[in-house]
Amino acid sequence: MPSEFPDDFIIHVDSGSSSSTATEQNGTRWAVLVAGSYGYQNYRHQADVCHAYQILKKGGLKDENIIVFMYDDIAFNVQNPRPGVIINKPDGPDVYEGVPKDYTGTNVTAANLYAVILGNKTALTGGSGKVLDSGPNDNIFIYYTDHGAAGIIGMPEGDYVYANDLVDVLKQKHEAKSYKDMVFYLESCESGSMFEGLLPNNISIYATTAANATENSWGTYCPGFNPGPPAGYTTCLGDLYSISWMEDCDIKDLRRETFEQQYEAVRKRTRNTTEGLGSHVTQYGNLNQANDLLFSYMGSNDNSTSYTQSESSPSLLGSIFNQRDADLLHFLVKSRKAPIGSDERHEAREELRAEVDRRKRIDGNVDKIRWLLFGHESNLKNVRPQSQSLVDDWSCFKTLVRTYEKYCGSLSNYGMQYTRVFANMCNAGVTKERMIAASTQTCS
Repeated sequence: MPSEFPDDFIIHVDSGSSSSTATEQNGTRWAVLVAGSYGYQNYRHQADVCHAYQILKKGGLKDENIIVFMYDDIAFNVQNPRPGVIINKPDGPDVYEGVPKDYTGTNVTAANLYAVILGNKTALTGGSGKVLDSGPNDNIFIYYTDHGAAGIIGMPEGDYVYANDLVDVLKQKHEAKSYKDMVFYLESCESGSMFEGLLPNNISIYATTAANATENSWGTYCPGFNPGPPAGYTTCLGDLYSISWMEDCDIKDLRRETFEQQYEAVRKRTRNTTEGLGSHVTQYGNLNQANDLLFSYMGSNDNSTSYTQSESSPSLLGSIFNQRDADLLHFLVKSRKAPIGSDERHEAREELRAEVDRRKRIDGNVDKIRWLLFGHESNLKNVRPQSQSLVDDWSCFKTLVRTYEKYCGSLSNYGMQYTRVFANMCNAGVTKERMIAASTQTCS
């Protein structure tokens, strides 16, 4: 069924009223979709982004206004049992078809993301050249899914996306008066730390995160669990928070559901799995924007116009899997599925062994550095009070992370969990020189 509203309508719900009004604007809906990982074991992140694209495309957004970051090494990966097809749920359709390939491979970087958000074409390196060429009447939706940790989210190439840098870019976008309102959905472990104490409530940005500032987020539709992927898949198909908001969009009327209603549905589904696991979906920024309709950012769809607030959301999920350990699950399932004595089985076991060894090495490195700097009495996993950002000196934080990686190797998706330790080292006054000395003594 076609929308009853023109494409250039923006709908808001007054925070003091429960009724919605349609106001014609000369505005455009824009979107940036980011999968910040690579490798078949991270199938779910690109599946999430592809699904999000299909929702926006169905909603009427044009490809020229949807900018996609994804490594694009999943659909035609030799391990994919359905070459050229990506699915985001066990019985789901192909979500890969038609997805724009704006920034792929080595062009999926933090620098390109910042340039895209700011509309700065001259700062781009590679890619399609599409940027958020938005104006003061336009609404922007940003969705980012990846591995993360305290103060950072990953990128497959180059530096991490640091919380202060991301929020600074958003502030610059606001100062340039190049959007009306923005919504930011973020899926990663400890994703709340990207906005906690940093995102102002007066720059017309509403954000929700898969987890608070200290929790892991969760993969779902994982092999060996119920519901799991179809036969032949060795990796999780989606992430819990992500599939919760997208499957909500799939069945709800976006012209009638507010972000607050979706937040409540996603919060309940992400926290209350049938096994009692999950994370706390959290809101940041201008919470009044939660009264806006999804339609204002994602467009309309042809779902049932009989939707009411009491309509049930997608059912609770069964088993879910910690994001940090999803690669271990992939290697384990891959080795078990391979024929006994085959090269594939040997390769999978070697991958699993290498990952376990890497984790032990990282654990040992961080423990020794901590001991060299503080002795046995240190507790560097302390969490600062809510509403206070992770660290006071972000330059110090970046320096310590980079120093560790220079002398001890990449933190990897697993080792990212120690970024809070490095932040607390900065808060305790550790200098670059002391970190270099401890790192070289540990990892030489």
